[in-house]
Parts: sequence; structure tokens; C-alpha cells
Amino acid sequence: MSALPKKAANLTVRADLLEEARAYKINLSQTLETALAVELKKRREAEWLEQNREAIAAYGRLVEREGLLSDSYRSFMRGED
Repeated sequence: MSALPKKAANLTVRADLLEEARAYKINLSQTLETALAVELKKRREAEWLEQNREAIAAYGRLVEREGLLSDSYRSFMRGED
């Protein structure tokens, strides 16, 4: 499996953070990639939820009205042992 291509980027970082990161030998590129991946995942999830909000709400109303198909198989919900 080959690594994804990388591209150089110029960033501005607080001097104290950069100094401390260097003292701890933190790989800045890897740290940024990891942080960006986490942030992008959160943004994609939020965007998906927003795009699907109406469908999710409609499904919730359907389940509220009709129940779940599996309801008849869930004896623990009916108080049976």
C-alpha cells in the first residue's frame, strides 16, 4: 500500500508552542495531519446530520407511530421473562 501524496504548507504557529513541541521532538506534520483528520471527520459528520435531519426526524416519527419491526420479538420490553 503506497502512502498518499503530501504537499508542503506554510503555517504560522505560536512561538512558545513551537519551541516546546521541538523540545519534545513532536512531529509537527504528523500531528497536524492527525488533528486535521479528526476535525474533518467531525465536520463531515455534522454536515451529514444536517443534510439528513429531515429524513432522520421522519423515521423517528414513523417508529413512534408504528413501532419497530422487531418489537414483537423483544419479550424483555413486554415484561416477560
